Amino acid sequence: MASRNHKTLNVLVSFLLMITLASFAHGTESKEGTPSKEHKKPNIVFIFSDDAGYGDFGFHGSKVMKTPNLDKLAAEGVRFEQGYVSDPTCGPSRAGLLTGRYQQRFGFEENNVPGYMSKNSALDGDQMGVPVEEKMMSDYLKDQGYTSAYYGKWHLGGADKYHPLNRGFDEFYGFRGGARSYFAYEEGKEPSKLELMERNFAQYQEPEGYLTDELAAEAIDFIERSTKADKPFFVFLSFNAPHTPMEATKEDLAKFPNLTGKRKTVAAMMYAMDRASGKVLDTLERLGIEDNTLVVFTNDNGGPTDMNASDNFPFSGTKSNHLEGGVRVPYVMKWPGVFEQGTTYPHPVSTLDLLPTFFAVGGGDASTLENIDGVNLIPFVQGSIKEAPHEFLYWKKDTRATVRAGNWKLMRFPDRPAELYYIDNDEKEFRDVASENPELVKMLFKKIFEWESTLERPRWLLERKFENYDINRMDHYWHKPTDGNESEGKLLIRPASAH
Repeated sequence: MASRNHKTLNVLVSFLLMITLASFAHGTESKEGTPSKEHKKPNIVFIFSDDAGYGDFGFHGSKVMKTPNLDKLAAEGVRFEQGYVSDPTCGPSRAGLLTGRYQQRFGFEENNVPGYMSKNSALDGDQMGVPVEEKMMSDYLKDQGYTSAYYGKWHLGGADKYHPLNRGFDEFYGFRGGARSYFAYEEGKEPSKLELMERNFAQYQEPEGYLTDELAAEAIDFIERSTKADKPFFVFLSFNAPHTPMEATKEDLAKFPNLTGKRKTVAAMMYAMDRASGKVLDTLERLGIEDNTLVVFTNDNGGPTDMNASDNFPFSGTKSNHLEGGVRVPYVMKWPGVFEQGTTYPHPVSTLDLLPTFFAVGGGDASTLENIDGVNLIPFVQGSIKEAPHEFLYWKKDTRATVRAGNWKLMRFPDRPAELYYIDNDEKEFRDVASENPELVKMLFKKIFEWESTLERPRWLLERKFENYDINRMDHYWHKPTDGNESEGKLLIRPASAH
């Protein structure tokens, strides 16, 4: 559980939150003495990219990628220097984010890829999803009077019981699986049900244009309608860019004449995703609701450098492992008048924190949430709480496990000794200092064991047979190490020399 869930701290957080939210509930006095219309219940816009590399953003120093709109968002908001996901792969990361809980607590430990999970599992195919008993952020916000919409990649279960409209969302246009084409499927092609674009429930409708642009257009339409109806809204814009398949428009490819191969394509896909995000952000300004909207941008896991040519500079590692390049992601929040513009937040935070933060934005008391591993970030970002939001952060996949404790990070493997890194002066994780700190290693092993004792058994397991694996049709979850060793140890992938 999150380290801040102590009674004394909860009282302080609740008090500070009540003060902050009271101004939004009751408004502030204008010069004429009437309540300002700007301070109605805040809207929430959550923009989520898929498989983007940490170093592939201008606000992280990239000189190759073109992400001006997200750079502007970072410049006008708070950039979290140490933003983490709860898992380095797509499905589990989303499961943790939407529930605010470590997904291992309900057995969602591996990606739910039909046909590639253990046949010993009682769950298979589209029956692999987040249990319906788990309450999602959309459910909480619905209770608070929000209208919610989900656009894009779902990947949290293909069966009807797992459908977004059955998990608290009011509108949906997207696909239930983990990957699909960015263009409409041609007649005669028979994609799986999980790949088809679906409007609301079982109304299949392929996009007319490039999918990234189409998803933004859907979100803009929803924002306009919700604003006209004068209702607070929550929009989850779940781009599948720049996840495989590697597909971009000719016009976007032409923006990068000096690049070739996959690197050229991923740059074009990132450019399209940034452009689409910019259109959504411009809509908030055009409608005059920018000042009363919390905007969050992050990514689901580290970039799979071997699959889409993404770049996780300056970190080691990639999607699917627990090195920083697999679990540290871009993480930005903008809320005018609440968060100071153009600032950074130094302490580790998690996408698990988004649910309690959104709950607080909606007027709820986050200290009343039960069985939640995330924390409300508002008082931490505002500076009323000086301590770090988390004493420990955990990751686990099969027998691999990792714990972050302050600046220390211990990685446990099934086939070799554990590794220990001091992240503050070794963010590239080049220097293993486990042998120099045996007592600390022992203590952190115990913390992992204690945490693991609170988890459920995995609901399905990875089937290690890859002969017929089609990366263009399924979401990938495993990457072959560069040294040819197919063990479950860390990948030997280090930062590229050029950014």
